[in-house]
Amino acid sequence: MTALSTNGPAACPGCLAAPADRVDVPLPDAQLALSLPTIHCQACIATVEKALMAHPQVRAARVNLTRKRVMIDADPDATAQGMAKVMMDAGFEAHELDPAALNQTQTDAAGRDLLMRLAVAGFAAMNVMLLSVAVWSGATDATRDMFHWISAAITLPALAFSAQPFFRNAWSALRAKRLNMDVPITLAIVLAVATSLWETGLSGKHAYFDAALALTFFLLAGRWLDARARSAARSAAEELTALEVPRALRLSGGEAQEISISALRVGDQVLVRPGARAPIDGRIVEGASEVDRSALTGETMPVFRQTGDAMSAGEVNLTGPLTMEATAVGTDTSLHQLAALVAVAESGRSRYTSLADRAAKLYAPGVHILSALAFLGWLIWSGDMRVSLNIAAAVLIITCPCALGLAVPAVTTAASGRLFGKGLLIKNATALERLAQVDTVVFDKTGTVTLGTPKVTNWDTLNENEKSVAFALAHGSAHPLAQAIVAKAEETGVVPAPLDGLRERPGFGTTGTVSEALVKLGRPEWIGLETGSKGLCSALDCGGGDIKIITFEDRIRPGAETLVSDLRRQGLDVILLSGDREMPVAHTASQLGIGTHVSDMLPADKVGYVEALLNDGRHVLMVGDGLNDTGALAAAHVSISPAQALDAARAASDIVLLGHDLGPVADALTTARLATKRISENFRIATIYNIVAVPLAVAGMATPLIAALAMSTSSLTVSLNALRIGGRK
Repeated sequence: MTALSTNGPAACPGCLAAPADRVDVPLPDAQLALSLPTIHCQACIATVEKALMAHPQVRAARVNLTRKRVMIDADPDATAQGMAKVMMDAGFEAHELDPAALNQTQTDAAGRDLLMRLAVAGFAAMNVMLLSVAVWSGATDATRDMFHWISAAITLPALAFSAQPFFRNAWSALRAKRLNMDVPITLAIVLAVATSLWETGLSGKHAYFDAALALTFFLLAGRWLDARARSAARSAAEELTALEVPRALRLSGGEAQEISISALRVGDQVLVRPGARAPIDGRIVEGASEVDRSALTGETMPVFRQTGDAMSAGEVNLTGPLTMEATAVGTDTSLHQLAALVAVAESGRSRYTSLADRAAKLYAPGVHILSALAFLGWLIWSGDMRVSLNIAAAVLIITCPCALGLAVPAVTTAASGRLFGKGLLIKNATALERLAQVDTVVFDKTGTVTLGTPKVTNWDTLNENEKSVAFALAHGSAHPLAQAIVAKAEETGVVPAPLDGLRERPGFGTTGTVSEALVKLGRPEWIGLETGSKGLCSALDCGGGDIKIITFEDRIRPGAETLVSDLRRQGLDVILLSGDREMPVAHTASQLGIGTHVSDMLPADKVGYVEALLNDGRHVLMVGDGLNDTGALAAAHVSISPAQALDAARAASDIVLLGHDLGPVADALTTARLATKRISENFRIATIYNIVAVPLAVAGMATPLIAALAMSTSSLTVSLNALRIGGRK
């Protein structure tokens, strides 16, 4: 029997609400970090912080709900294991994280920087627009010149600050001898300001200061929306690295000394206490226990390990203390190799080219050619350099991609808002585009389409005495099967039998005496019964020689059957992959109506399977929740993980399912297709706008008023079209 299930206790039973996260403000001198995979509501936050603050060694604690972790400022002698025990006692699964590996994910400086530049551009544009209204209304001569000079005084410093992202990106592209969307933007801003200063110095009628600022404002709005979508995406490889235990107990002269993982060497002996993760790959030289391998392999039930057996980094020791001799440390461990596998998979998916990027490749050279032709044509026809530059600037301003820059982020934001209301958090800016292309859906089993918590299936076959004895024996163990018996007994109102001498033998079961009769609950083989079954079961011996088998099955996640049915009705291929054994995998596939399933898969096997589908031209959606799924999640065309998954799995995925019900996944596919349709419509709107507006600019009719109206109209039209997706039921 085991002491702890990796799925952990339900921190907030029945809570399906989408989290209302707080701003992640890390404690300045936080010493400890814990991952809390099972928290999912504001009540969880309050309970976690209250439990920690009640500990005498804790000075402050701050929970981040989206990242499912808590940063703790504690006394120097406080340990992460001690804080994790506090969390377990409060009913929450807890894993130690390395704070040093998480520092780079604590801020969103890029998003805040864009927002500040957006605010400056918007404020300056409003003021310059007020001055421009006076000019458009008929101000002339000295009054007009004064307004133009004031506009210049506002515009120059505002653009010098706000337009820096475009300037930097354009310069980088030009240095690399290529074009991107920021090159025509920068050229338009610079040329608009230069010609406006020239016109103002010559007391001309027209100046484009307001247009330059409005252009910058609209484009920054699109960039900020895009950055906001991207800010949720974090590297799964970094999260895996953070899950590596930062310290270990090295045995020297019979004494256990806590040292940094980096100080361990091959051949060192390490003590792994019950409930702790193995810090290295090694061989057990002393002790016996059951080991939870579900995080790495997806196996439903713990595996018995004893002297001479191998154990991998990241596996959880559940019952008895184990002494391991290190065979691989640091970057050579299996957990670190899994992190490397994820990093490679992520880099492959990052090569996806978005619709906006593909449009930019055609748009940038076209704008430059059009502006250059307008300049040359007017210069040849009029011979006036000033007029020709004004026309070229007008063409660049009119054609600058305000609508194009808003086409994708506006739709993405509207669609993300709709899906968030249904319990789905979109993390990646291109996730909806990729989701719309999906033709194959691959599911993990344990913790994804199942809840990973077994339930008793034949409770009614036991008599009242057997139920009472089973309840008493199971109550003394935290093994998942024992806890399933406890839950069933409590649900049916069973009273535990008076039990004496309760003892648990790691890997086998529990024993005790009832009315001086020896009773046992545990592995059938240990009790003396050969079942020949590979299913989930325990044996119960009540002392009378009549041994009963108690059977279990994993519970299907709510909405899973409906989701699979919807996916098949849409013509999508559905596949079930699992590291679990063949019998439970086949049973789950049969329950859900999934025709293709593969069992006994290692993390690398899942990645290879997904990559093989991709190489066949498939667009794969991967849905998974464990460390063993992170590589496949990162390799897939698009991926989804439940909010209850470990941080590394959520980081590798593009979309997070906030509730327990899988039903919203089908709606995500529908919304993604609708979003792609809206993006295409926005591109067509931008194209029609250019077809109408460009001839006006080339003909010299694009006054500053016309340019401002044209840009504003196109941008608002695109935004309103994007909002249609939010109201679609």
